[in-house]
Amino acid sequence: MYTQDIRLVVFDWDGTLADTTAAIVFTMQSAITECEFERRDDISIRKIIGLGLEEAARQLYPELSRDDHLLLNQVYRRLYVEQNRGNIRLFPGVKELLDRLLQAGMLLAIATGKSRRGLDNSLNETGLNSCFHASRCADETLSKPHPLMLLEIMKELSVKPENTLMVGDSDHDMQLAENAGVYAIAVSYGAQKIPDLLKYEPVACLQCPNQLLSWLEGMLE
Repeated sequence: MYTQDIRLVVFDWDGTLADTTAAIVFTMQSAITECEFERRDDISIRKIIGLGLEEAARQLYPELSRDDHLLLNQVYRRLYVEQNRGNIRLFPGVKELLDRLLQAGMLLAIATGKSRRGLDNSLNETGLNSCFHASRCADETLSKPHPLMLLEIMKELSVKPENTLMVGDSDHDMQLAENAGVYAIAVSYGAQKIPDLLKYEPVACLQCPNQLLSWLEGMLE
């Protein structure tokens, strides 16, 4: 049962704080084309957003070898930097949301399928480095939906699951929260839509960043 005794809010990055879903889909399609692999539709690619690249490649192409997966990942990383350097956009109101939570004394963290290098580049580019007390990336722990990301963050910040809230835009985020025993808020403006998210019974499912700010501000009252 949800209570308002939340001390730690953990955010997914892509599709939750950063408006990157379209860029990820386009880059993956470009990488697939360059690797000359069988085409995958955009919906299939949206469904792997949030996973680590190794897990994403295996889900998209379970029939291919590990060498093929590594090739796809290498090409994707190169193309993402080439195509998106300097173009990372936050959703409207994200900076205000984070500032409001910090002013209220909330601990903030990120749990993401990005690599450490990718997240650090994104934080530098958007100027959000100082907003987060902890973060975990897919290349330094186990990928979503395994709970280790959240468990490590909670241990580092000395916060219990019942005092932790996960905010994300994918079923991987909802499963991560469920597996770690923490509360979850789903946002439907990123990679996946409401029906895919509601089956995990988040405490709220919000349709725009402003609704997220309003909901969290209500939690602080």
